[in-house]
Amino acid sequence: MRYSEDSAAPVWAPPLAAAAPRDLCTDCGISRSASPKQCGSACQFIKPDYARLETQAHGRVRDPARENETHFGPFRRMLRARLKTPIEGAQWTGIATRIAEKLLATKAVDAVLAVAPDKNDRWRPVPVLVTQAAGMAACRGMRMGYAPLLALLEPARARGFKRLAIVGIPCQVYALRALEAELGFERLYVIGTPCSDNTTTENFHKFLDLLDPNPGSISYLEFRADYRVELRFDDGAKRVVPFLDLPISKLPPDFFPLTCRTCVDYTNVLADITVGYMGGQGEQWLVVRNARGEELVALLGDELVAQIPGTAGKRQGAVKGFLANTLRAAGGLPLRRMPNWLRPLVSFLMPRIGPRGLEFARARVEMKACETVVHLRREKPRRLRNMVPAHVWALVRPYGLEASPTEKPKSPQESE
Repeated sequence: MRYSEDSAAPVWAPPLAAAAPRDLCTDCGISRSASPKQCGSACQFIKPDYARLETQAHGRVRDPARENETHFGPFRRMLRARLKTPIEGAQWTGIATRIAEKLLATKAVDAVLAVAPDKNDRWRPVPVLVTQAAGMAACRGMRMGYAPLLALLEPARARGFKRLAIVGIPCQVYALRALEAELGFERLYVIGTPCSDNTTTENFHKFLDLLDPNPGSISYLEFRADYRVELRFDDGAKRVVPFLDLPISKLPPDFFPLTCRTCVDYTNVLADITVGYMGGQGEQWLVVRNARGEELVALLGDELVAQIPGTAGKRQGAVKGFLANTLRAAGGLPLRRMPNWLRPLVSFLMPRIGPRGLEFARARVEMKACETVVHLRREKPRRLRNMVPAHVWALVRPYGLEASPTEKPKSPQESE
């Protein structure tokens, strides 16, 4: 089933207005709306207020006394999960896709906001409104590039949709929550996916060119928690590339934009449920955050196979190594490269003795927190006080990164 610009289509891709020019922007879609000035209060890269929005979405802020909440945000429970019958063509087993299908099939929502591939480029995301369960097949898999998903909120309201679900990444979800009260939807379900490093679709094609002699035939790419990237091809072939063999050192310094290098919300803390991979150990990782998230899991019934996530290894060494390379890169120095003869041995050992499961997820969150502080200090030092919340400083403190008096987050009284 294809999508079109016809509003009667089950998968509708309405035309989008041009984006307003913005600094530190991932084009979530708000600048394309009829009120682009809303960016000032909705953008996570201007003056985020996670405490307020966590309370709004989940009834409370993250609790440092609860294990893992400083890292992953408020949650009720976490699961390592898979669908009994994987959805063909979906990322992993397709849990996010199946939840959206069930919401539409049960009439719990009028439409789902998601992204589908561009008709001329399978990797380029196109925001769509899906109104029939079968239409979610068009949204399976990963896209890479900016997707102004929230530009579809106004077309959704114009069509009279009152109950909506959104499958989105953190910067989209933050803006959605910031505007939720004034949007006027009767029901809103937020299915979040983790995200840290986006880039333009054009840049992503350059990365694929470095990965394989025939990049146009790559149909699937996934960074896995076993320190490998899985590639699938149009002819059904598969290939696995260890992280250490990725051509990262060949990428230009601006391959990842400053927004993604300074994002403090890897785990999509404002979603009702986060569906990712980091803590899944070969399966999907579900972070069920509130009562609405529990509803979404319940929709799957016995289609879902779930257990408690595991954890193993120690993250500190990996995070320290990442921080050292990040400091070098931020200072314009070349990355330290491991000798070729040592790479096969380390690639063999990492999935066996490196951080795994929840420890792998904690490591990635701490790496992103360190990266945020390092790059903001170098490129946008005046933004540190507003952009880096207190819980992020707590994550980086064990690695020697302390907030100076001018970098410490403002108190609620100062913010008023």
